[in-house]
Amino acid sequence: MSLRSFYIRSYALLLMLTLLVALVGYLLVSGLNRVRERAWQEHFPVPLLSWLRDNPDGVHVANWVSDNVDIQYSSTADLELTPVERERLSYGQVISRNRGSVAHLLLKTSGNGVLDASFDHLYQDVSRVSALIAAWELEQISPVQRHQVLDELGGQLGIGIRYVASSEEVPGEVVLDQLASNGFAYDQQAPDDAAKIYVRLNDGEVVRMSMAAPFDLWPWPMLLIMLLLIAGALAVANYYVLARLHQRLRGIENVVGRIARGELDARVKVDNVSIVDRLSEAFNSMAEHIQRLVQVQQEMIHAVSHELRTPVARIRFGVQMIEDCTDEATLHKQLVGIDSDIQELDELIDEILTYARLEQGGPILATQTVNLQEVVEQVVREQQMTRPNLNIHAVVDLTSDDWKYVDVEPRYIHRAIQNLVGNATRYAAGEVRVHCHFGEETCRVDVEDDGPGIPEEDWERVFTPFARLDDSRTRKSGGYGLGLSIVRRILYWHGGQAFVSRSEDLGGARFSLVWPRSQSE
Repeated sequence: MSLRSFYIRSYALLLMLTLLVALVGYLLVSGLNRVRERAWQEHFPVPLLSWLRDNPDGVHVANWVSDNVDIQYSSTADLELTPVERERLSYGQVISRNRGSVAHLLLKTSGNGVLDASFDHLYQDVSRVSALIAAWELEQISPVQRHQVLDELGGQLGIGIRYVASSEEVPGEVVLDQLASNGFAYDQQAPDDAAKIYVRLNDGEVVRMSMAAPFDLWPWPMLLIMLLLIAGALAVANYYVLARLHQRLRGIENVVGRIARGELDARVKVDNVSIVDRLSEAFNSMAEHIQRLVQVQQEMIHAVSHELRTPVARIRFGVQMIEDCTDEATLHKQLVGIDSDIQELDELIDEILTYARLEQGGPILATQTVNLQEVVEQVVREQQMTRPNLNIHAVVDLTSDDWKYVDVEPRYIHRAIQNLVGNATRYAAGEVRVHCHFGEETCRVDVEDDGPGIPEEDWERVFTPFARLDDSRTRKSGGYGLGLSIVRRILYWHGGQAFVSRSEDLGGARFSLVWPRSQSE
Protein backbone atom coordinates (compact mmCIF):
# COMPACT_ATOMS: atom_id res chain seq x y z
CA MET A 1 0.00 0.00 0.00
CA SER A 2 1.35 3.43 -0.93
CA LEU A 3 1.55 6.31 1.53
CA ARG A 4 -1.19 8.11 -0.40
CA SER A 5 -3.56 5.14 -0.14
CA PHE A 6 -2.79 4.74 3.55
CA TYR A 7 -3.44 8.46 4.13
CA ILE A 8 -6.76 8.32 2.27
CA ARG A 9 -7.90 5.22 4.17
CA SER A 10 -6.82 6.70 7.52
CA TYR A 11 -8.48 10.02 6.75
CA ALA A 12 -11.70 8.28 5.70
CA LEU A 13 -11.64 6.17 8.88
CA LEU A 14 -11.13 9.22 11.09
CA LEU A 15 -13.82 11.14 9.21
CA MET A 16 -16.32 8.31 9.64
CA LEU A 17 -15.35 8.00 13.30
CA THR A 18 -15.78 11.75 13.80
CA LEU A 19 -19.23 11.69 12.20
CA LEU A 20 -20.19 8.67 14.28
CA VAL A 21 -18.99 10.30 17.51
CA ALA A 22 -20.80 13.51 16.55
CA LEU A 23 -24.03 11.60 15.88
CA VAL A 24 -23.80 9.57 19.07
CA GLY A 25 -22.86 12.68 21.05
CA TYR A 26 -25.79 14.61 19.59
CA LEU A 27 -28.25 11.85 20.42
CA LEU A 28 -26.77 11.42 23.89
CA VAL A 29 -26.77 15.14 24.68
CA SER A 30 -30.26 15.57 23.27
CA GLY A 31 -31.59 12.72 25.38
CA LEU A 32 -29.81 13.87 28.53
CA ASN A 33 -30.86 17.49 28.02
CA ARG A 34 -34.52 16.50 27.58
CA VAL A 35 -34.37 14.67 30.88
CA ARG A 36 -32.42 17.47 32.57
CA GLU A 37 -34.69 20.19 31.21
CA ARG A 38 -37.79 18.38 32.38
CA ALA A 39 -36.23 17.93 35.82
CA TRP A 40 -35.27 21.62 35.89
CA GLN A 41 -38.81 22.65 34.86
CA GLU A 42 -40.24 20.64 37.74
CA HIS A 43 -37.67 21.93 40.24
CA PHE A 44 -37.22 25.63 39.39
CA PRO A 45 -40.85 26.83 39.99
CA VAL A 46 -41.33 24.75 43.18
CA PRO A 47 -40.81 27.70 45.62
CA LEU A 48 -43.30 29.89 43.73
CA LEU A 49 -45.93 27.19 43.32
CA SER A 50 -45.55 26.11 46.94
CA TRP A 51 -46.08 29.72 48.08
CA LEU A 52 -49.16 30.05 45.84
CA ARG A 53 -50.51 26.78 47.22
CA ASP A 54 -50.16 28.07 50.74
CA ASN A 55 -51.29 31.65 49.91
CA PRO A 56 -54.24 31.49 47.49
CA ASP A 57 -54.72 35.27 47.70
CA GLY A 58 -51.51 35.77 45.76
CA VAL A 59 -52.88 34.12 42.59
CA HIS A 60 -54.40 37.37 41.36
CA VAL A 61 -50.98 39.01 41.64
CA ALA A 62 -49.42 36.23 39.58
CA ASN A 63 -52.05 36.47 36.84
CA TRP A 64 -51.65 40.24 36.76
CA VAL A 65 -48.03 39.95 35.60
CA SER A 66 -48.67 39.06 31.98
CA ASP A 67 -51.03 37.42 29.56
CA ASN A 68 -48.37 34.70 29.24
CA VAL A 69 -49.15 33.50 32.76
CA ASP A 70 -52.29 31.56 33.68
CA ILE A 71 -52.58 30.22 37.23
CA GLN A 72 -55.80 28.67 38.56
CA TYR A 73 -57.06 25.99 40.88
CA SER A 74 -58.57 22.83 39.44
CA SER A 75 -59.73 19.45 40.61
CA THR A 76 -58.02 16.16 39.89
CA ALA A 77 -61.33 14.97 38.46
CA ASP A 78 -61.11 17.66 35.76
CA LEU A 79 -57.65 16.58 34.63
CA GLU A 80 -56.64 13.51 32.66
CA LEU A 81 -53.84 12.16 34.81
CA THR A 82 -51.90 8.92 34.46
CA PRO A 83 -51.45 6.68 37.50
CA VAL A 84 -47.83 7.76 37.75
CA GLU A 85 -48.82 11.45 37.70
CA ARG A 86 -51.46 10.88 40.38
CA GLU A 87 -48.91 9.12 42.54
CA ARG A 88 -46.35 11.88 42.07
CA LEU A 89 -48.96 14.53 42.90
CA SER A 90 -49.80 12.65 46.08
CA TYR A 91 -46.14 12.91 47.07
CA GLY A 92 -46.22 16.70 46.66
CA GLN A 93 -44.09 16.75 43.48
CA VAL A 94 -44.49 19.24 40.65
CA ILE A 95 -45.47 17.66 37.33
CA SER A 96 -44.46 19.22 34.02
CA ARG A 97 -46.86 18.63 31.13
CA ASN A 98 -45.51 20.76 28.32
CA ARG A 99 -47.83 21.72 25.52
CA GLY A 100 -45.59 22.89 22.71
CA SER A 101 -43.58 25.84 24.00
CA VAL A 102 -45.93 26.39 26.95
CA ALA A 103 -44.85 24.94 30.30
CA HIS A 104 -47.88 23.41 32.02
CA LEU A 105 -47.19 22.70 35.72
CA LEU A 106 -49.33 20.91 38.29
CA LEU A 107 -49.01 20.85 42.09
CA LYS A 108 -51.48 19.18 44.46
CA THR A 109 -53.21 21.35 47.07
CA SER A 110 -55.43 20.23 49.92
CA GLY A 111 -58.05 17.60 49.19
CA ASN A 112 -58.55 16.93 45.47
CA GLY A 113 -57.42 20.38 44.46
CA VAL A 114 -54.60 20.99 42.01
CA LEU A 115 -52.72 24.22 41.35
CA ASP A 116 -52.65 24.46 37.55
CA ALA A 117 -50.09 26.96 36.19
CA SER A 118 -49.09 27.72 32.58
CA PHE A 119 -46.10 29.86 31.54
CA ASP A 120 -45.22 30.80 27.96
CA HIS A 121 -41.63 31.62 28.98
CA LEU A 122 -40.99 29.61 32.10
CA TYR A 123 -37.83 31.26 33.43
CA GLN A 124 -38.81 34.87 32.73
CA ASP A 125 -42.43 34.46 33.80
CA VAL A 126 -41.63 32.61 37.03
CA SER A 127 -38.93 35.19 37.82
CA ARG A 128 -41.30 38.14 37.24
CA VAL A 129 -44.14 36.53 39.22
CA SER A 130 -41.80 35.67 42.10
CA ALA A 131 -40.44 39.23 42.18
CA LEU A 132 -43.89 40.88 42.13
CA ILE A 133 -45.22 38.56 44.80
CA ALA A 134 -42.18 39.34 46.96
CA ALA A 135 -42.81 43.09 46.43
CA TRP A 136 -46.50 42.62 47.17
CA GLU A 137 -45.64 40.84 50.41
CA LEU A 138 -43.15 43.54 51.43
CA GLU A 139 -45.69 46.27 50.77
CA GLN A 140 -48.05 44.58 53.23
CA ILE A 141 -45.48 45.09 55.99
CA SER A 142 -44.38 48.29 57.61
CA PRO A 143 -40.98 49.66 56.49
CA VAL A 144 -39.57 48.97 59.92
CA GLN A 145 -40.38 45.23 59.74
CA ARG A 146 -39.29 44.68 56.13
CA HIS A 147 -35.60 44.24 56.93
CA GLN A 148 -36.50 41.47 59.34
CA VAL A 149 -38.44 39.36 56.81
CA LEU A 150 -36.23 39.77 53.71
CA ASP A 151 -34.32 36.52 54.20
CA GLU A 152 -37.38 34.54 55.23
CA LEU A 153 -39.43 35.74 52.28
CA GLY A 154 -36.55 35.16 49.89
CA GLY A 155 -36.15 31.61 51.20
CA GLN A 156 -39.86 30.91 50.67
CA LEU A 157 -39.76 32.13 47.05
CA GLY A 158 -36.26 30.82 46.25
CA ILE A 159 -34.78 34.23 45.49
CA GLY A 160 -32.28 36.60 47.06
CA ILE A 161 -33.71 39.95 48.22
CA ARG A 162 -31.84 43.02 49.40
CA TYR A 163 -32.26 46.78 49.36
CA VAL A 164 -30.54 48.97 46.78
CA ALA A 165 -28.73 51.73 48.67
CA SER A 166 -27.92 54.01 45.73
CA SER A 167 -28.48 54.35 42.01
CA GLU A 168 -24.89 53.28 41.42
CA GLU A 169 -25.89 49.72 42.27
CA VAL A 170 -28.35 49.70 39.37
CA PRO A 171 -26.58 48.52 36.17
CA GLY A 172 -27.03 50.86 33.25
CA GLU A 173 -29.32 53.66 32.19
CA VAL A 174 -31.86 51.32 30.60
CA VAL A 175 -32.62 49.62 33.91
CA LEU A 176 -32.82 52.99 35.66
CA ASP A 177 -35.26 54.33 33.04
CA GLN A 178 -37.48 51.23 33.34
CA LEU A 179 -37.38 51.47 37.11
CA ALA A 180 -38.24 55.18 37.04
CA SER A 181 -41.12 54.81 34.58
CA ASN A 182 -42.61 51.44 35.58
CA GLY A 183 -41.23 50.79 39.02
CA PHE A 184 -40.07 47.41 37.70
CA ALA A 185 -36.96 46.41 35.69
CA TYR A 186 -35.93 42.97 34.44
CA ASP A 187 -32.18 42.62 33.85
CA GLN A 188 -30.57 39.56 32.28
CA GLN A 189 -27.25 40.22 30.58
CA ALA A 190 -27.08 36.88 28.71
CA PRO A 191 -29.40 33.90 28.25
CA ASP A 192 -27.22 31.80 30.54
CA ASP A 193 -26.95 34.46 33.27
CA ALA A 194 -29.19 34.59 36.30
CA ALA A 195 -31.79 37.36 36.10
CA LYS A 196 -31.89 40.30 38.49
CA ILE A 197 -35.17 42.19 39.01
CA TYR A 198 -35.39 45.68 40.46
CA VAL A 199 -38.71 46.76 42.07
CA ARG A 200 -39.64 50.11 43.56
CA LEU A 201 -41.90 49.73 46.60
CA ASN A 202 -44.74 52.05 47.52
CA ASP A 203 -42.54 53.96 49.93
CA GLY A 204 -39.91 54.64 47.24
CA GLU A 205 -37.42 52.02 48.42
CA VAL A 206 -35.82 49.88 45.67
CA VAL A 207 -35.10 46.20 46.20
CA ARG A 208 -33.07 43.90 44.03
CA MET A 209 -34.16 40.30 43.66
CA SER A 210 -31.59 37.78 42.42
CA MET A 211 -33.15 34.79 40.71
CA ALA A 212 -31.80 31.26 40.42
CA ALA A 213 -29.76 30.39 37.33
CA PRO A 214 -31.63 29.39 34.17
CA PHE A 215 -31.35 25.98 32.56
CA ASP A 216 -27.78 25.38 31.33
CA LEU A 217 -27.41 23.21 28.23
CA TRP A 218 -23.68 22.71 28.78
CA PRO A 219 -22.79 22.32 32.43
CA TRP A 220 -19.36 20.96 33.31
CA PRO A 221 -20.64 17.38 33.92
CA MET A 222 -22.06 17.38 30.38
CA LEU A 223 -18.79 18.68 28.98
CA LEU A 224 -16.94 15.99 30.94
CA ILE A 225 -19.22 13.32 29.48
CA MET A 226 -18.59 14.59 25.96
CA LEU A 227 -14.85 14.73 26.60
CA LEU A 228 -14.88 11.15 27.91
CA LEU A 229 -16.96 10.05 24.91
CA ILE A 230 -14.56 11.61 22.40
CA ALA A 231 -11.52 10.30 24.29
CA GLY A 232 -13.06 6.82 24.41
CA ALA A 233 -13.86 6.83 20.68
CA LEU A 234 -10.36 8.00 19.80
CA ALA A 235 -8.91 5.40 22.17
CA VAL A 236 -10.90 2.65 20.44
CA ALA A 237 -9.80 3.87 16.99
CA ASN A 238 -6.20 4.17 18.14
CA TYR A 239 -6.32 0.69 19.66
CA TYR A 240 -7.80 -0.71 16.45
CA VAL A 241 -5.05 0.83 14.30
CA LEU A 242 -2.24 -0.11 16.69
CA ALA A 243 -3.64 -3.61 17.19
CA ARG A 244 -3.60 -4.25 13.45
CA LEU A 245 -0.12 -2.77 13.20
CA HIS A 246 1.05 -4.88 16.15
CA GLN A 247 -0.48 -7.99 14.60
CA ARG A 248 1.28 -7.40 11.30
CA LEU A 249 4.61 -6.72 13.03
CA ARG A 250 4.20 -9.87 15.11
CA GLY A 251 3.62 -11.75 11.87
CA ILE A 252 6.88 -10.39 10.48
CA GLU A 253 8.61 -11.27 13.76
CA ASN A 254 7.33 -14.85 13.55
CA VAL A 255 8.57 -15.21 9.97
CA VAL A 256 11.97 -13.83 11.01
CA GLY A 257 12.14 -16.52 13.69
CA ARG A 258 11.20 -19.23 11.20
CA ILE A 259 13.90 -18.08 8.78
CA ALA A 260 16.40 -18.03 11.64
CA ARG A 261 15.47 -21.67 12.34
CA GLY A 262 16.26 -22.60 8.73
CA GLU A 263 12.80 -22.32 7.11
CA LEU A 264 14.05 -20.21 4.22
CA ASP A 265 10.76 -20.55 2.31
CA ALA A 266 8.79 -18.72 5.05
CA ARG A 267 7.13 -15.53 3.80
CA VAL A 268 5.04 -12.72 5.24
CA LYS A 269 1.44 -12.53 4.05
CA VAL A 270 0.74 -9.37 2.04
CA ASP A 271 -2.88 -8.23 1.71
CA ASN A 272 -2.36 -4.63 0.49
CA VAL A 273 -4.52 -3.08 3.23
CA SER A 274 -1.83 -1.84 5.59
CA ILE A 275 1.18 0.45 5.32
CA VAL A 276 3.18 -2.40 6.87
CA ASP A 277 2.71 -4.26 3.59
CA ARG A 278 5.51 -2.16 2.11
CA LEU A 279 7.75 -3.51 4.85
CA SER A 280 6.35 -7.00 4.24
CA GLU A 281 7.06 -6.80 0.52
CA ALA A 282 10.61 -5.58 1.19
CA PHE A 283 11.12 -8.35 3.75
CA ASN A 284 9.80 -11.01 1.35
CA SER A 285 12.10 -9.69 -1.37
CA MET A 286 15.03 -9.86 1.04
CA ALA A 287 14.04 -13.38 2.15
CA GLU A 288 13.81 -14.56 -1.47
CA HIS A 289 17.21 -13.04 -2.19
CA ILE A 290 18.73 -14.72 0.89
CA GLN A 291 17.14 -18.05 -0.03
CA ARG A 292 18.46 -17.78 -3.57
CA LEU A 293 21.93 -16.88 -2.31
CA VAL A 294 21.95 -19.85 0.04
CA GLN A 295 20.84 -22.13 -2.79
CA VAL A 296 23.49 -20.66 -5.08
CA GLN A 297 26.15 -21.19 -2.43
CA GLN A 298 25.07 -24.77 -1.93
CA GLU A 299 25.07 -25.37 -5.67
CA MET A 300 28.44 -23.67 -6.02
CA ILE A 301 29.97 -25.74 -3.22
CA HIS A 302 28.68 -28.93 -4.80
CA ALA A 303 29.63 -27.95 -8.35
CA VAL A 304 33.01 -26.47 -7.46
CA SER A 305 33.99 -29.61 -5.59
CA HIS A 306 33.06 -31.60 -8.68
CA GLU A 307 34.82 -29.21 -11.06
CA LEU A 308 38.01 -29.15 -9.00
CA ARG A 309 38.18 -32.92 -8.68
CA THR A 310 39.10 -33.55 -12.36
CA PRO A 311 42.02 -31.09 -12.81
CA VAL A 312 43.37 -31.91 -9.32
CA ALA A 313 43.29 -35.60 -10.16
CA ARG A 314 45.11 -34.92 -13.45
CA ILE A 315 47.75 -32.85 -11.66
CA ARG A 316 48.25 -35.61 -9.06
CA PHE A 317 48.55 -38.18 -11.83
CA GLY A 318 51.03 -35.94 -13.71
CA VAL A 319 53.16 -35.52 -10.59
CA GLN A 320 53.28 -39.29 -10.11
CA MET A 321 54.27 -39.75 -13.74
CA ILE A 322 57.07 -37.20 -13.35
CA GLU A 323 58.52 -39.13 -10.40
CA ASP A 324 58.83 -42.26 -12.52
CA CYS A 325 59.62 -40.54 -15.82
CA THR A 326 63.16 -40.87 -17.34
CA ASP A 327 62.40 -39.66 -20.84
CA GLU A 328 62.93 -35.92 -21.45
CA ALA A 329 60.11 -35.67 -24.00
CA THR A 330 57.62 -37.45 -21.73
CA LEU A 331 58.67 -35.27 -18.79
CA HIS A 332 58.07 -32.12 -20.87
CA LYS A 333 54.66 -33.41 -21.93
CA GLN A 334 53.61 -34.02 -18.34
CA LEU A 335 54.82 -30.56 -17.27
CA VAL A 336 52.84 -28.96 -20.09
CA GLY A 337 49.78 -30.91 -19.00
CA ILE A 338 50.19 -29.83 -15.37
CA ASP A 339 50.57 -26.22 -16.47
CA SER A 340 47.41 -26.52 -18.54
CA ASP A 341 45.53 -27.97 -15.57
CA ILE A 342 46.74 -25.14 -13.34
CA GLN A 343 45.56 -22.63 -15.95
CA GLU A 344 42.21 -24.40 -16.04
CA LEU A 345 41.97 -24.08 -12.24
CA ASP A 346 42.84 -20.40 -12.46
CA GLU A 347 40.12 -19.83 -15.08
CA LEU A 348 37.61 -21.75 -12.96
CA ILE A 349 38.42 -19.65 -9.89
CA ASP A 350 38.06 -16.47 -11.96
CA GLU A 351 34.66 -17.63 -13.24
CA ILE A 352 33.49 -18.50 -9.72
CA LEU A 353 34.62 -15.17 -8.28
CA THR A 354 32.98 -13.26 -11.12
CA TYR A 355 29.70 -15.09 -10.73
CA ALA A 356 29.75 -14.70 -6.92
CA ARG A 357 30.37 -10.97 -7.26
CA LEU A 358 27.45 -10.61 -9.67
CA GLU A 359 25.11 -12.84 -7.68
CA GLN A 360 25.68 -11.64 -4.12
CA GLY A 361 24.36 -8.10 -4.11
CA GLY A 362 25.72 -7.14 -7.48
CA PRO A 363 28.65 -4.98 -8.54
CA ILE A 364 28.87 -1.22 -8.39
CA LEU A 365 28.38 -0.32 -12.03
CA ALA A 366 30.58 2.52 -13.25
CA THR A 367 28.55 3.20 -16.37
CA GLN A 368 30.03 5.10 -19.26
CA THR A 369 28.74 6.24 -22.62
CA VAL A 370 30.54 4.04 -25.12
CA ASN A 371 30.25 3.09 -28.77
CA LEU A 372 28.65 -0.34 -28.47
CA GLN A 373 29.36 -1.14 -32.12
CA GLU A 374 33.09 -0.83 -31.46
CA VAL A 375 32.77 -3.14 -28.42
CA VAL A 376 31.04 -5.77 -30.56
CA GLU A 377 33.61 -5.47 -33.35
CA GLN A 378 36.46 -5.79 -30.81
CA VAL A 379 34.95 -9.02 -29.45
CA VAL A 380 34.55 -10.36 -33.01
CA ARG A 381 38.22 -9.61 -33.82
CA GLU A 382 39.43 -11.29 -30.62
CA GLN A 383 37.38 -14.42 -31.24
CA GLN A 384 38.32 -14.55 -34.92
CA MET A 385 41.98 -14.66 -33.95
CA THR A 386 41.43 -17.68 -31.68
CA ARG A 387 39.11 -19.42 -34.18
CA PRO A 388 40.52 -18.70 -37.64
CA ASN A 389 38.67 -21.66 -39.14
CA LEU A 390 35.27 -20.02 -38.45
CA ASN A 391 33.54 -17.10 -40.15
CA ILE A 392 32.79 -14.71 -37.28
CA HIS A 393 31.31 -11.39 -38.33
CA ALA A 394 29.11 -8.57 -37.01
CA VAL A 395 25.96 -7.22 -38.67
CA VAL A 396 24.66 -3.77 -37.63
CA ASP A 397 21.28 -2.41 -38.74
CA LEU A 398 21.66 0.68 -40.90
CA THR A 399 19.03 2.55 -38.84
CA SER A 400 20.95 1.90 -35.62
CA ASP A 401 23.97 4.08 -36.36
CA ASP A 402 22.44 7.11 -34.60
CA TRP A 403 21.90 5.17 -31.35
CA LYS A 404 25.16 3.22 -31.05
CA TYR A 405 26.36 5.28 -28.06
CA VAL A 406 24.86 3.69 -24.95
CA ASP A 407 25.31 3.79 -21.15
CA VAL A 408 26.96 0.57 -19.98
CA GLU A 409 29.72 -0.76 -17.77
CA PRO A 410 32.21 -1.50 -20.60
CA ARG A 411 34.08 -4.31 -18.88
CA TYR A 412 30.95 -6.29 -17.99
CA ILE A 413 29.18 -5.78 -21.33
CA HIS A 414 32.37 -6.82 -23.12
CA ARG A 415 32.46 -9.93 -20.90
CA ALA A 416 28.81 -10.78 -21.63
CA ILE A 417 29.17 -10.51 -25.41
CA GLN A 418 32.52 -12.34 -25.28
CA ASN A 419 30.97 -15.23 -23.34
CA LEU A 420 28.16 -15.59 -25.87
CA VAL A 421 30.47 -15.43 -28.91
CA GLY A 422 32.98 -17.81 -27.30
CA ASN A 423 30.17 -20.21 -26.46
CA ALA A 424 28.89 -20.04 -30.06
CA THR A 425 32.36 -20.76 -31.52
CA ARG A 426 32.59 -24.03 -29.56
CA TYR A 427 29.48 -25.42 -31.24
CA ALA A 428 29.38 -23.63 -34.61
CA ALA A 429 30.05 -25.65 -37.76
CA GLY A 430 31.42 -22.74 -39.75
CA GLU A 431 29.70 -19.41 -39.07
CA VAL A 432 28.96 -17.17 -36.09
CA ARG A 433 26.96 -14.00 -36.62
CA VAL A 434 26.63 -11.09 -34.14
CA HIS A 435 23.58 -9.03 -35.07
CA CYS A 436 23.26 -5.57 -33.43
CA HIS A 437 20.21 -3.35 -33.27
CA PHE A 438 20.39 -0.03 -31.36
CA GLY A 439 17.09 1.75 -30.79
CA GLU A 440 16.14 5.00 -29.12
CA GLU A 441 15.08 3.21 -25.92
CA THR A 442 16.75 -0.22 -25.99
CA CYS A 443 19.76 -2.09 -27.32
CA ARG A 444 19.72 -5.65 -28.66
CA VAL A 445 22.59 -7.98 -29.51
CA ASP A 446 21.88 -11.42 -31.05
CA VAL A 447 24.63 -14.05 -31.28
CA GLU A 448 23.76 -16.86 -33.74
CA ASP A 449 25.61 -19.93 -34.93
CA ASP A 450 25.05 -22.78 -37.39
CA GLY A 451 25.65 -25.50 -34.82
CA PRO A 452 23.24 -28.16 -33.57
CA GLY A 453 21.28 -25.66 -31.47
CA ILE A 454 19.66 -26.19 -28.08
CA PRO A 455 16.45 -28.18 -27.48
CA GLU A 456 13.58 -25.94 -26.46
CA GLU A 457 13.05 -27.79 -23.19
CA ASP A 458 16.61 -26.80 -22.18
CA TRP A 459 16.38 -23.11 -23.05
CA GLU A 460 15.97 -22.01 -19.44
CA ARG A 461 18.31 -24.62 -17.95
CA VAL A 462 21.33 -23.37 -19.88
CA PHE A 463 21.40 -20.23 -17.68
CA THR A 464 21.54 -22.28 -14.47
CA PRO A 465 24.95 -22.12 -12.73
CA PHE A 466 27.23 -25.13 -13.52
CA ALA A 467 24.62 -26.57 -15.86
CA ARG A 468 25.99 -28.04 -19.12
CA LEU A 469 24.04 -29.94 -21.68
CA ASP A 470 27.24 -31.88 -22.40
CA ASP A 471 27.77 -33.95 -19.24
CA SER A 472 31.39 -34.70 -20.01
CA ARG A 473 34.08 -32.87 -18.00
CA THR A 474 36.91 -33.02 -20.48
CA ARG A 475 38.91 -30.14 -21.82
CA LYS A 476 37.38 -30.81 -25.23
CA SER A 477 33.88 -29.92 -24.07
CA GLY A 478 35.18 -26.67 -22.59
CA GLY A 479 33.53 -24.31 -20.10
CA TYR A 480 32.41 -24.71 -16.54
CA GLY A 481 28.69 -24.00 -16.81
CA LEU A 482 29.05 -20.44 -15.45
CA GLY A 483 29.45 -18.40 -18.63
CA LEU A 484 25.75 -18.05 -19.44
CA SER A 485 24.87 -17.50 -15.78
CA ILE A 486 27.34 -14.62 -15.71
CA VAL A 487 25.80 -13.21 -18.88
CA ARG A 488 22.30 -13.24 -17.37
CA ARG A 489 23.46 -11.57 -14.15
CA ILE A 490 25.33 -8.86 -16.07
CA LEU A 491 22.18 -8.09 -18.04
CA TYR A 492 20.14 -8.13 -14.83
CA TRP A 493 22.33 -5.43 -13.27
CA HIS A 494 21.94 -3.41 -16.48
CA GLY A 495 18.15 -3.66 -16.21
CA GLY A 496 17.88 -6.08 -19.14
CA GLN A 497 17.34 -9.73 -19.98
CA ALA A 498 19.18 -12.59 -21.67
CA PHE A 499 17.31 -15.40 -23.38
CA VAL A 500 17.88 -18.14 -25.93
CA SER A 501 15.98 -19.28 -29.01
CA ARG A 502 16.64 -20.87 -32.40
CA SER A 503 18.32 -19.00 -35.28
CA GLU A 504 15.99 -18.81 -38.24
CA ASP A 505 18.82 -18.03 -40.70
CA LEU A 506 21.66 -20.29 -39.49
CA GLY A 507 19.62 -23.04 -37.82
CA GLY A 508 21.63 -23.16 -34.60
CA ALA A 509 21.21 -21.39 -31.27
CA ARG A 510 20.53 -17.70 -30.93
CA PHE A 511 21.35 -15.92 -27.71
CA SER A 512 19.83 -12.45 -27.31
CA LEU A 513 20.74 -9.57 -24.98
CA VAL A 514 18.23 -6.72 -24.50
CA TRP A 515 18.69 -3.78 -22.12
CA PRO A 516 17.82 -0.04 -21.95
CA ARG A 517 20.17 2.48 -23.57
CA SER A 518 20.11 4.85 -20.58
CA GLN A 519 20.93 3.60 -17.10
CA SER A 520 19.28 5.26 -14.09
CA GLU A 521 21.45 6.51 -11.26
